[in-house]
Amino acid sequence: MSEQFDYDLVIIGAGVGGHGAALHAVKCGLKTAIVEAKDMGGTCVNRGCIPSKALLAASGRVRELRDTHHLDSLGIHVGGVTFDRQAIANHAINLVEKIRGDLTNSLKRLKVDTIRGWGKIVAPQKVSVITEDGEKIVTAKDIMLCPGSVPFVPPGIEIDHKTVFTSDEAVRLENLPKWVAIIGSGYIGLEFSDIYTALGCEVTMIEALDTLMPGFDPDISKIAKRILIDPRDIETYVGTLAKTVKPGSPVVIELADAQTKEIIDVLEVDACLVATGRIPATKNLGLESVGVELDRRGYIPVDDRMAVLSNGEPIPHLWAVGDATGKMMLAHAASGQGVVAVENICGRQKNIDYRSIPAAAFTHPEISYVGLTEPAAKELGQQEGFEVASVKTYFKGNSKALAEGETEGMAKVVYRQDTGEVLGVHIIGIHASDLIQEAANAIAERQSVQNLAFNVHTHPTLSEVLDEAYKRAEVAV
Repeated sequence: MSEQFDYDLVIIGAGVGGHGAALHAVKCGLKTAIVEAKDMGGTCVNRGCIPSKALLAASGRVRELRDTHHLDSLGIHVGGVTFDRQAIANHAINLVEKIRGDLTNSLKRLKVDTIRGWGKIVAPQKVSVITEDGEKIVTAKDIMLCPGSVPFVPPGIEIDHKTVFTSDEAVRLENLPKWVAIIGSGYIGLEFSDIYTALGCEVTMIEALDTLMPGFDPDISKIAKRILIDPRDIETYVGTLAKTVKPGSPVVIELADAQTKEIIDVLEVDACLVATGRIPATKNLGLESVGVELDRRGYIPVDDRMAVLSNGEPIPHLWAVGDATGKMMLAHAASGQGVVAVENICGRQKNIDYRSIPAAAFTHPEISYVGLTEPAAKELGQQEGFEVASVKTYFKGNSKALAEGETEGMAKVVYRQDTGEVLGVHIIGIHASDLIQEAANAIAERQSVQNLAFNVHTHPTLSEVLDEAYKRAEVAV
């Protein structure tokens, strides 16, 4: 470290991205400090991935134990199943506290200095932190911005954090409304519809686009609707805007046609979850002091090395990772970006590979994907001059799925017809979130279906769903 700086690296934001970057920086020998104004662990640990997965685990058990048809088929008979809402909420709260504590302790153990307060850039390689004791100035050879994101609330929707709320409040499970509207059918809306219906709530899902689950591959969305929406107590609207939402008892929602904006219905529900995505938390970071302009959506412009850009050119010693870059709003993507940024800080050229980063919705059954959807792959093929093909295999023919009595689901592999390179993999079914990593690793290595078809999978396991897909694709190439 040059003696002219307090640190080699100062990281603003202690979410998963900042934490992952700090751990890798220490491993690489960098003297590191991390600045955090709120909760250690950021959105993922405190208000996102971690508490929501705890709620999904508990509510999923309730759903499973109440599925007498499934249990009877296995020879199991269970009496009346009850649950304690507060105990389920406490399960999530306790998990958050544990992981937040583990994260904080790991930074202490590695001697990463934690500075509590609001951090912002005031000059190149200089950060101001407003702490309880006043302003503290620290200097660093490199600065990394990891400010994260906050829920997006569309115009016309009033939030009171009780009857109308975002996922930030929903993970607390402070009550179980008899009838809850969910605005948005992305993974947040899907996961909470899973939680609420498992615990006995009625759900109305409102989607502004013409199809439910618009971010997923169309074939996956079709199956997901059949097994996650249609059999459950869920009413759906598509091509419909929640034009106005007024909190209260009841919550009043004006629904409008997404094209004409004309009012088509008025709902009165007990509560409303606004799950319309997230926006970057990029205000008051001092970016103007180093000549950085946010893009029109408020994201920090970066290249694939995670260097911050000004007029398309990288700013020396300034990096950004995570939701605030607008690339992939996933905790593990942020962590991966942080590692890539540290590698470049250390002079080892490395680019992030977004195509190989998987994602999952932890519904029952789960949905996961990595790489391109089939429509996106075909669009790329048109641009680059290659044909795209796909194959599907089904859990109903898998021995392990049959043994579990969990045969709903499908795996789909999208690939180049000429070279066999895997472009995308999409799975819906039991343990889909675990199965996708094999496909992610294959895409990271730009593997072909011809090579993957020769891999030997344990029998009987769910992984054979992918094995069968690769073998089918290999025959077709």
